[in-house]
Amino acid sequence: MLKVWRTSTKKTGPRRRSAAAAPTIVKRKVPVRRPNSAYRNREYLSEREVGKVIAAAGAQGRHGIRDSALILMAYRHGLRVSELINMTWRQLDLDAGRLEVRRAKGGEDGQHPIGGREIRGLRKLRRQQPVDARYVFVTDRTGAPMTRNGFYKLLEKAAKTVGLDDVHPHLLRHACGFKLVNDGMDTLSLAAYLGHANIQNTKRYARMNATRFDGIWRD
Repeated sequence: MLKVWRTSTKKTGPRRRSAAAAPTIVKRKVPVRRPNSAYRNREYLSEREVGKVIAAAGAQGRHGIRDSALILMAYRHGLRVSELINMTWRQLDLDAGRLEVRRAKGGEDGQHPIGGREIRGLRKLRRQQPVDARYVFVTDRTGAPMTRNGFYKLLEKAAKTVGLDDVHPHLLRHACGFKLVNDGMDTLSLAAYLGHANIQNTKRYARMNATRFDGIWRD
C-alpha cells in the first residue's frame, strides 16, 4: 500500500525577519589645509637673518664647524632637509668647487658651484672625519647621517640665540629662492637651480620679488 505524503497547509503566518540596522550616513567634511602663512609667522628668512643664524650656530657647542656648514649649504643651495642630511662626499668636488645636487620629491638634479666660504668650512669638516667617511654631516656618536630632528633642533637653538622664533629648515630653502629672485635671477634659471619640475612652484618667488616693479614711476 502506497503512502501519500501530504504537505501541511497550516498557516504559520509571515516569517519574522531580523531587522537589519539601518546604515548611518554621516556627511563628513574633508579638512582643507590653509596656506602655510596661516600656521607660521614667516615664510622665509632674509639674507641678514641667515647670516646671524649661521654665526650663532658656529659659536655654539663643539660642533660649530659642522652646524654652520649645514645651515650655509641648506641656504645657498636651497636644499630640503632630506637632500642635506643625505649628502655624501662623493657629491662634492672641493677642488673644482662643484656640488652634485640630488633632489628629492621628484625634483630635477643639478650641478651647483660652491663658493670659497663653503669650501673652507667643508675642508675643515672633512679633516675631522675618518678617511672612509661617507656622509658629509654626521653625528659624533654613531657616525650616522644627521637626523631631521637633530638638524631642526640645532637650527631652532641657533635662531633663538639671535632672537628669531618659529624658524624651521624649509625657511632656508625659501630664503634661497627669494634672495636669488631679488638679485635678478630669471624664473627659468631659478626653477632649474631649485630643482623644480613644475615651474608653477617657482612663480611664488617671482611674485614676491621686491624689485620687479622698480623704475615704473620716474619723478
